[in-house]
Amino acid sequence: MRPTFPGVAVPTFLSPYRPARTVRTVVATALVAVTAVAAAPAASAQFGQLGPSQPLVPGSPMKEPVANMTEPNWSGLDVREASALTGDLALPDSAGKAMTEVPLDAPMHMPDASLNQRFLYSTVDQHGNIAGATSAVYLPKGEAPAEGWPVIAWAHGTVGIGDDCTPSAGHRNDADYLNHWLSRGYGVVAPDYTGLGTPGLMSYFNGKATATSVVDAVVAAGDLQSTSDQLSTKWAVVGQSQGGGAALHVAHDAAGRSTDAGLDYRGAVATGAPAYIEELALVSGPNFPPVPLGGSINAYLAYSIAGFREAHPEIDVDAALTEEGRRIADAAETSCLRELRQALNSTNIATAFNRPLASVPGLERALRDYMATPTDGYDRPVFLGHGYTDLDVPSPIGLTMNSEVWINQFAGSNEQVEVHWYPQDHSGTVWASTADSEPFLRRIFA
Repeated sequence: MRPTFPGVAVPTFLSPYRPARTVRTVVATALVAVTAVAAAPAASAQFGQLGPSQPLVPGSPMKEPVANMTEPNWSGLDVREASALTGDLALPDSAGKAMTEVPLDAPMHMPDASLNQRFLYSTVDQHGNIAGATSAVYLPKGEAPAEGWPVIAWAHGTVGIGDDCTPSAGHRNDADYLNHWLSRGYGVVAPDYTGLGTPGLMSYFNGKATATSVVDAVVAAGDLQSTSDQLSTKWAVVGQSQGGGAALHVAHDAAGRSTDAGLDYRGAVATGAPAYIEELALVSGPNFPPVPLGGSINAYLAYSIAGFREAHPEIDVDAALTEEGRRIADAAETSCLRELRQALNSTNIATAFNRPLASVPGLERALRDYMATPTDGYDRPVFLGHGYTDLDVPSPIGLTMNSEVWINQFAGSNEQVEVHWYPQDHSGTVWASTADSEPFLRRIFA
């Protein structure tokens, strides 16, 4: 089938060899444009007068984040502390092993699920060590097909990086979307990502670590006693926002690992996928951004800094942070998205830095490896969906990445790629895309 790119002209400047400086310019320009539209009128007016010798718009210091509004419900499986992973729950020697499972408490049930379970499994964390991670698994109602329910691995969007934000413990704002796929006859495996509800910190925007936890969850789910051969070996990954980026990392590496585990990986759906976040981080410093950005983008940057700092203790990230910057990064380690977004809504993240972040020795190369999303090397079909009015991942940034992934298939470095655009914002794209992602999934599962 011919790949589609509805209604969008492909920029001629894009190529697989596009220099990082070009993308960095696109990212910075996109953020400036979005800020001019979305910021308060006074800030926009002042931004229009900014010049090299003029002061920045500092905004307000971060407000003290309120307590997280959602109290976790662990359904009897509380493994936040390393001391819990002993005895019968001692970590195995390899990844992808189911360790234990419990029924989810009734408030966390999906209306369209016949089975609602929470399970612990082994994976590999951002430090290369065997670690525990948790996931939910849901089975549709009705009799399973002879080969089992086809599996969707759901890669969730940003919720935060602290334990209170764990989706399977009740921080679940995607229930309607998961019910949608259950009602269509898909089993759903919904990993929390390593560090959410388990020892350590979730490695935010670390695509490789997150993808590993997703693949290992799918492998382990098939070995649970509760699923008892009701899951097919065929599976695909679907992700939104942070999870859209995770889905692309899964898509890049899943086929080989999946085959080794006796599974049949079919393809990926990624909506609102963050692109070139590493470039945004690398242009950050005491002079950029020039005005306060939205609370969501500030929160994403704060989570990124906190996650990278934990993953790379050998790099002195704090050397580039002001006292306010360290306070923001520390708050990001425990505050969930809703609370951190409110706390940072009028803050200029530039006040977090005393020097350009990219000036820290060893940081740029490590940050690219930590965050960058590959645009080639996909050997299974990929579906990309993005909103024209997305302010969380501004559409010029999405256009750049989506175009590059799409173009690379003609160089033989990607399988079939579909790119779809919708007149929606970041969250609205998820539902709007189902009109196209449903038939896409039916095709790749056939």
